Amino acid sequence: MPSQRLTSIDLARGAVMVLMAIDHVRVYSGIPPGGPDPAVFFTRWVTHFCAPAFIFLAGTSAFLYGRTHQDLSRFLVTRGAWLVLLELTVIRVAWTFNFDFGHYLLAGVIWAIGWSMILLALLVRLPVGVVGGFGIAIVTLHNALMPRVIGALPDGLGWLRKALYVGFFDEPIRLGAGGPPLVVLYTIIPWVGVIAAGYAFGRIMTLEPGRRDRLCLRIGVGATLLFLVLRGTNLYGDPSPWGVVREGRTPMPALLDFLNTSKYPASLSFLLMTLGPTIALLPLLERCRGPAARALAVFGRVPFFYYMLHIPLIHALALVVSAVRLGSVTPWLFANHPMGQPEPPEGYTWSLWQLYLVWVVAVLLLYPPCRWFAGLKARRSDRWLSYL
Repeated sequence: MPSQRLTSIDLARGAVMVLMAIDHVRVYSGIPPGGPDPAVFFTRWVTHFCAPAFIFLAGTSAFLYGRTHQDLSRFLVTRGAWLVLLELTVIRVAWTFNFDFGHYLLAGVIWAIGWSMILLALLVRLPVGVVGGFGIAIVTLHNALMPRVIGALPDGLGWLRKALYVGFFDEPIRLGAGGPPLVVLYTIIPWVGVIAAGYAFGRIMTLEPGRRDRLCLRIGVGATLLFLVLRGTNLYGDPSPWGVVREGRTPMPALLDFLNTSKYPASLSFLLMTLGPTIALLPLLERCRGPAARALAVFGRVPFFYYMLHIPLIHALALVVSAVRLGSVTPWLFANHPMGQPEPPEGYTWSLWQLYLVWVVAVLLLYPPCRWFAGLKARRSDRWLSYL
């Protein structure tokens, strides 16, 4: 085990947390998630790196946890259940600023991490190579196998089909007769494979620095090259081939179409495109120093604390922007964001510079509490701190 925290992991997590806030500001801006306009497309695309890195490094952190398999398994189950509960309650209220639970529940990225941790708890007693092999198999084969597997499930297990793989493109899951609809944004597959692969990757991060860096470069560059080959040839790895004109789909410039891989559920191409560069950059991040690196490391030490704060903060800032620009707070900001809201009212949509300005303000406001909490975690070892 490393004798001290790995700077690269903290910096990578901090960077993706900061980038993630761009897309969550966009949710309240009225700007669409991508499209043929390059500026809008890349505003969304750059945030695609966040969920894969966040979940992959959650697995790595589990490996580096430094406890017995029994203790780690217990922690993963309780932490995972806690995350699922928070997703369906506190985080749902933060997104919507309403308590209309009867008409809208969202299973987002924290839901996927929670269930992935619970399933990882069943795997950690196995050899690390087996866990890694399981994760890589899920990531690489799900595009070919899962449509057939879920298609074979009986109608009575439709809820399982939606939770495992189909996601929000299908009808929401109904929780009991007449119960609230659960919109599944992040399905369990392939994310359980990502967290399992990240867990096995933790073994690499314990190697001596020279060997660790060489392996990170080989894995990261290799994954990126594989993405270029698979995506370039449309051979395999994504249900939406690029360069194909399809009815009902807005034409896009070739480069944007090439990069427009499927996220829901995350395709092999999407994961190679995002995790490859992330892993390849870890050796460089390990050597980063300076004020910006220290600030990112603060966010990376308390990623879930940051997450819990940033959604209600961004939502509150959107209320302020609405009051300043329109003279009142539009009821649209109390709709069922980020998935169930109607179209923004006429004249509401922000410009991109306003989106990025609010993003910068949000990140700056988040730094003091995150720095305080990172210091608290460094000084104390109370078990409850590990759940935030």
